[in-house]
Amino acid sequence: MSEPKEIIRIAAKGDGVTADGQHVALSAPGDFVQPDGTLAHGPHHVDPPCRHFGTCGGCQLQHVDNEALAQFVTDRVVLAAEGQGITSARVAPVHLSPAGTRRRATLHAQRRGKQILLGYREGRSHKIVDLKECPVLWPELLALVKPLRAMLAVWEGRISADIELAMADQGVTCGIKGIRPEGLAQTEALLDFARDNGLARLSADDGFGPETVWEPEAATITLSRVPVAFPPGAFLQATEDGEAALVGSAKEWLAGVTPVADLFSGLGTFAIALAGPEKVLAAEASRDAHLACQQAARASGKPVFAQHRDLFRNPYMADEVSKFGAVLLDPPRAGAREQIEQIAASTISRVVYISCNPASWAKDATRLVEAGFVLEEVRPVGQFRWSTHVELASLFVRPSAA
Repeated sequence: MSEPKEIIRIAAKGDGVTADGQHVALSAPGDFVQPDGTLAHGPHHVDPPCRHFGTCGGCQLQHVDNEALAQFVTDRVVLAAEGQGITSARVAPVHLSPAGTRRRATLHAQRRGKQILLGYREGRSHKIVDLKECPVLWPELLALVKPLRAMLAVWEGRISADIELAMADQGVTCGIKGIRPEGLAQTEALLDFARDNGLARLSADDGFGPETVWEPEAATITLSRVPVAFPPGAFLQATEDGEAALVGSAKEWLAGVTPVADLFSGLGTFAIALAGPEKVLAAEASRDAHLACQQAARASGKPVFAQHRDLFRNPYMADEVSKFGAVLLDPPRAGAREQIEQIAASTISRVVYISCNPASWAKDATRLVEAGFVLEEVRPVGQFRWSTHVELASLFVRPSAA
């Protein structure tokens, strides 16, 4: 008779893994897989806090305790680096965002008969989980689910929409993609919904770009004590505390360095924090985000030079990069291969790389290491609590170029 097998770690997609490589769904480190396939729970297995867990695709790890969750986030970063033959001189303790702090989310809405389904999609499926609770969301975002469902229920015709919710300084912004009001009655329904729920902004987009329906005053998001215009669909770090952890790392590693190039700068989350007295170049491809950063820097007097530039098609060349004291980059999930090549070919000696994808980060890190950089420190960050989505801040130095 075979012996029980212990779950020793959690794999990248959330399954528990035994020493011989067997993957077991919804298992935690310390659980044992019995010979008949059943699971005996160990000390790190906990009861999920949400009724939707196991069906909803938003969370994969509500069944593990904080210790196992922190180890998973760390492993995702460390193992990604080791897979490329890279080790870090220091791996900092992981930062985990607490429950109820996610300040942005995209929900999906669909009509089924007279019912409106509103929520996240099921794991590996297009089916929608009709949301009744969500322990990760900021309470103000969760409170909008019921009135959103009620508003859409009286909307005529087919409903298939994505709903982007985010917390701005003035309250919740809501962007509905897939429908646009037709006629006075539908417009008034949207206005009533926005007014009755105290929204900071409501926009609708049927494929031709967002059109603002309601915005009593211009929506802003405060970054390092500077209010910045918050355009519809603009990128925002998932939690305030996660943003603070990433920004804090950048400020620590780049203190006194000038000028700094902040590449893929978005609204200026890092550029605004780093500027003063240090000078910062903020390069961003999204025109709305670029203009928001530019205007905020001018209004605040921060020494930030904002440039509208697509760094995938038009990366800064090695000679341009060499003019800076350091580079910070926070690219999309695909990484920044073209820009990394130019950084590697430059004479710069310090790079801070913020990433939302350990796999693409590790590939880019390989090129930096080949160019003489050393991964001095990496700090794992779990902003997306109970999910397999992991972020990090990392510092690369090139002693020979110092």
